[in-house]
Amino acid sequence: MTSYASAGVSVEAGDRAVELMKEWVAQARRPEVVGGIGGFAGLFDASALKDYRRPLLATSADGVGTKVAIAQRMDVHDTIGYDLVGMLVDDLVVCGAEPLFLTDYIATGKVVPERIASIVKGIAQACAEAGCALLGGETAEHPGLLAPDEYDVAGSTTGVVEADALLGAERVRAGDVVIAMASSGLHSNGYSLVRKVFFDIAGWSLEREVAELGTTLGEALLTPTRLYAKPCLDLAARTDVHAMSHITGGGLAANTARVVPDHLSVEIERGTWAPDPVFGLVGELGSVARGDLEHALNMGVGMVAMVAPDHADAAVAVLAEHGVASWACGRVTSAAGGEVTLVGDYA
Repeated sequence: MTSYASAGVSVEAGDRAVELMKEWVAQARRPEVVGGIGGFAGLFDASALKDYRRPLLATSADGVGTKVAIAQRMDVHDTIGYDLVGMLVDDLVVCGAEPLFLTDYIATGKVVPERIASIVKGIAQACAEAGCALLGGETAEHPGLLAPDEYDVAGSTTGVVEADALLGAERVRAGDVVIAMASSGLHSNGYSLVRKVFFDIAGWSLEREVAELGTTLGEALLTPTRLYAKPCLDLAARTDVHAMSHITGGGLAANTARVVPDHLSVEIERGTWAPDPVFGLVGELGSVARGDLEHALNMGVGMVAMVAPDHADAAVAVLAEHGVASWACGRVTSAAGGEVTLVGDYA
């Protein structure tokens, strides 16, 4: 007889995965969470927002992209969750929103409970670090669509910001200083290019020890995305921040331009920092032009903030308290056009 199991879907494995992940999800709670996992919907007590004068809800949806291929090849699954959470909550924080809760979606060819629990472990730990709750999620088994060891990870998150504290282009002024915040590496963008260069063109293996990186190629490529939520919220609370931009797909110039008004422009000086060696290796091994590198990769800057000139030093000091290296990398100019220009050469 034909059964669901014979079609490749194991309900029992799914139930086992839920049991294994419960301890990690419990670590990513907020007081406003009602109930636990296993229901049809996650519950969050919205009365927590009653003290806001005019609360604006912010939401974001994203995935990890082809970086999951590195995790699968290395059989290391407890860090990819940091990449998911970073892609989600740090899109919220740029407008000044505090992330409240997150839901995830894991699609896989075959549910291996321990692997699913490992993925959720990373998501939950990252949520706890970012201060948001892992409110719920879904694990879907897709035999025939994905290979047994393949999976993809996506999610959505919701946050809140007081209307009069909303950050954005309308606050940016000529003379504002652009503060760059160091990335932890590639983060979770440009991996289609990165994989093509290292694997297809250079023929390197994940196990290769790379002197310039001080580690194996696989370990360098799997370095988790840095989480900026708490440092940036503190930055907004303690300094005169006008706008922030999360540097993801599109690179530094394109993402920064999203928060530059049409009547102003931004000039960023490459000479204020030296990108991590991994970026140079991608360019060198793949003969990738600097412009293409800068469009696909973050080049060592994961987030930028535009602050009032007399708060620039304070901004760097606040971020240092959170262990985030930062520096003044540019300035907002009165030139019209809303453009972001990178000038000079990297240090």
